[in-house]
Amino acid sequence: MNDKQLVAVHAATHVQDDMLVGLGTGSTANFFIKELARRQSEENLKVTTISSSNISMMKAQSLGLTVVALQQVSAIDLYVDGADEITPNLTLLKGRGYDLVMEKLLAKAAKQFFVVADKSKLVKHIGSNFAIPVEVMPFAWQAVKKSIKNVGGQGDLRQNVAKDGLSISSYGSLILDMSFDQKISEGDLNQLLNNIPGVIEHGVFHQLATAIFIADDGNIEESWQ
Repeated sequence: MNDKQLVAVHAATHVQDDMLVGLGTGSTANFFIKELARRQSEENLKVTTISSSNISMMKAQSLGLTVVALQQVSAIDLYVDGADEITPNLTLLKGRGYDLVMEKLLAKAAKQFFVVADKSKLVKHIGSNFAIPVEVMPFAWQAVKKSIKNVGGQGDLRQNVAKDGLSISSYGSLILDMSFDQKISEGDLNQLLNNIPGVIEHGVFHQLATAIFIADDGNIEESWQ
């Protein structure tokens, strides 16, 4: 069992009967979904799920898990997902894919949010390895970019994989990938981006994680908020 699978299985041990569980997206989240399905089949676990993306929804349904829509619920018991970066104060960088809005909605709605990752995701400061995704209203991207530039941010619209057009989010929005001076704190950066008109959501997940489960060469390390 590799580290990603190990940490996902560990997170799944926290799922109890009759929980509504948010499903993340990505390789580690896939292991979590598989383990939930196994527990449902072999241990008669009674669980309902809600997905952060179409990909994880289809994965869950193919394995026999019940998936409901966000419109049907106002709160969820547990959300389990990975992260692109994790700082010592448990601030996360997420959203390098295309489901940033749903990911933050689930993180906010969850009574508990567990982050599963390997030690390669640990950084000293948010934005150490990746630009910060900022999802913007298409007609407002230039105004948002200027506002971010005025406070020291640098970057541009994200291109698609083929490099022949722009990346479009799951909700038809554009994405600015922005870098900032690392002297700014995660809390200040979170607030700054929240306050810019035209920003739909951004990749700084500040004070949202309940616990971080890190797999390191066969061992699990836990950090709790």
